[in-house]
Amino acid sequence: MTESIHYDRIKLFEEMEKQFENKNKQYFKELLDHHDNVVRTRAVCILAGIGAENAVESIGKVLKYDKNALVRHEAAFSLGQLGYRSGIPALADAVRSDSSFFVRHEAAVALGVIGSEEARKTLREALKDESEEVRESAVVALANLDYIQATNRVDSLFTKMTGG
Repeated sequence: MTESIHYDRIKLFEEMEKQFENKNKQYFKELLDHHDNVVRTRAVCILAGIGAENAVESIGKVLKYDKNALVRHEAAFSLGQLGYRSGIPALADAVRSDSSFFVRHEAAVALGVIGSEEARKTLREALKDESEEVRESAVVALANLDYIQATNRVDSLFTKMTGG
């Protein structure tokens, strides 16, 4: 990395911190299209932290369209951490069709963390994924769905932390 890029990124991070303190959701939504994948990755995380359910649609678009697998992975992770059922369609699509096993794995884990029966069919399909990591993630996620179904503890911290 050139010194100029490093300096520019640090300056941008300083501005991002100010905007984070102000909880400026629109600012972070705009950064989701930034040319620097490091900035986009951070913007996804921050938007998830301050945006609540209003961030799901924007993060879902990142999961579907970003060209960088690490950024898409972070979007899948963030949707799981947010825990809203409205994130399930984007995650299910990623499990089924993302080109990166890394992203498919994280999307499967996130579906388990959300803990909704809506995800069961997608996770069963993921048991046939070409990637062992994705298959194993689906097994863990399905185990969490089974536990939630058996105990009716959908909103427990335990199931949120062990869903994937």
